[in-house]
Amino acid sequence: MEVSREEILHIAKLANLVLKEDEIDEYIVNLQDILNFANIVNDAPVEDLELSNGGLENYNVFRKDEIKEFNDKEALLSNAPEKEDNMFKIPKVI
Repeated sequence: MEVSREEILHIAKLANLVLKEDEIDEYIVNLQDILNFANIVNDAPVEDLELSNGGLENYNVFRKDEIKEFNDKEALLSNAPEKEDNMFKIPKVI
């Protein structure tokens, strides 16, 4: 199925787009490429694939939350744009 000029103009009108005359052919090619790719994806063989809820089967892959002592607080605070009472000073959030 080929995308027609009338269909592009109709879609542009629905999307409230103003297309220049020289852009219409480019939009036809681009939309046709998208539709062709969608057909390839729709026709992909999926009969022998296992069902999956997600891409990975890993669970709880986060590291354990541990408190670690950082000894050089001055070096850490030297990068702060503002500091107060040996802590980072940030804007008030309400």
